[in-house]
Amino acid sequence: MAKYMLIMRSTDEAFAKFENLSFGDILDAMGRFNDELIRAGVLLAAEGLSPANEGVVVDFTAEAPVVTDGPYGETKELFNGYYILDVASQEEAVEWAKRMPYSDGSKVEIRRVPTIDEFPQDNVWIQKERAWRQETGQL
Repeated sequence: MAKYMLIMRSTDEAFAKFENLSFGDILDAMGRFNDELIRAGVLLAAEGLSPANEGVVVDFTAEAPVVTDGPYGETKELFNGYYILDVASQEEAVEWAKRMPYSDGSKVEIRRVPTIDEFPQDNVWIQKERAWRQETGQL
């Protein structure tokens, strides 16, 4: 099994379609999908994010970091939530993503989450992280 992050992205058009739906209908659709993930035993985490205009950006392209209020960039560059699934393969993660109750204009980016075992085990910071994960029951 491997962890995969499903990163949810929407365009302005997709957001416009969601505005025409009741929040209850959106919650019902996402709730049914979440329930499928839970019953299948693959859901590790899932969170939606507040609107981009409530966020801030820390930009490291200048000599000193610059903080600006959101939103930044185009809608298609933003993500609005994520899932972390524990599945057997990228193909299985893709199959779950295809079942998400999303509309035209939305995209789901899928990325594997490396395990701590994939990093150099003789590195002091990896050793400290491993100890922290063991202490907190994550390993």
